[in-house]
Amino acid sequence: MASDRQAHTSRPAGTSSPSVPALRVAVALLSPSSLFELAVPCAVFGQDRGEIPSPGYDLALCQTVPGAHDAVGGLRLESSHGLETLAEADLVIVPACVMGEYEPPAPLLDALRAAHAGGARVASLCSGVFVLAAAGLLTGREVATHWMYADELRSRHPEVTVNDRALYIDDGDILTSAGTAAAIDLCLHIVRRDHGAAVAAEVGRRMVVAPHREGGQAQYARPRTAAAASPAAGTGLAPVLDWTLARLHEPLAVADLAGRAGMSVRTFERHFAREVGTTPLRWLNQQRVTHARTLLETTDLPVDAVAERSGLGTGDGLRQHFHRLMGTTPAAYRRTYRGTPG
Repeated sequence: MASDRQAHTSRPAGTSSPSVPALRVAVALLSPSSLFELAVPCAVFGQDRGEIPSPGYDLALCQTVPGAHDAVGGLRLESSHGLETLAEADLVIVPACVMGEYEPPAPLLDALRAAHAGGARVASLCSGVFVLAAAGLLTGREVATHWMYADELRSRHPEVTVNDRALYIDDGDILTSAGTAAAIDLCLHIVRRDHGAAVAAEVGRRMVVAPHREGGQAQYARPRTAAAASPAAGTGLAPVLDWTLARLHEPLAVADLAGRAGMSVRTFERHFAREVGTTPLRWLNQQRVTHARTLLETTDLPVDAVAERSGLGTGDGLRQHFHRLMGTTPAAYRRTYRGTPG
């Protein structure tokens, strides 16, 4: 795969007038490359959509190591552009890296730092955020990544604030996205930021995707099991949490959990925060919403019945907690997984 930026100009947002140059987009070819996240910026920024009346983009794929690049599935990728192209770019995109196999080379990290210092926007797709973090570009920033990688990112880079609910985060000169399909969300957001909502909607229409999705990635994350929600079985508060998980449909309060543990509420809250890492009320509401998710995915129960069986009272109570924790509504969540009204 080769890209000659002098010979080919890509304009997904329309043909630029002579007085308005196309925005230069440099996409780093990682080795090995994850093909979907590499293909997304190529589809959004690298297609000639000249009939859309707005300045477009000039896309270049850039070698990060000499020679052909490996890609998932056995393909070999090669470009005539190197890391020097990043210094000329208005936007640098780092696609997903293959976790467990990829170590960013020092020249790539240097080039990313230099491009950012030179005024380029820098974006990562999915696990590409680990490359930006390794380059030191994310200190003190809030970022998005795939929910599966959020804890590892926090562990490796405690200087970064990880938002595992957002589909993408635009922090001005640094933009990050969650996994796979969220790469499309971020790239369309960039088009919307550069050229307006109408142009982004048209690009989304040509790609047969929504120009803006409802909610965040929390609705796609795998619900945690009771075992994952509790400390190790047989230790500390695990018996109390297991007892609670079996009674989510009941009107339990923190005092009920504390009484089951044989503690005062204040002592229980202190032990709970130490063992579970959150407050009893927050944990209880999270488990109720998790149970509601399962019911929405697997049953046709009305929202009010789901709320009652989850211990959240009425449909209004479920909607309030669901929106706060999931970033969407119960009805929209059910449509996502069942294609049926809520």
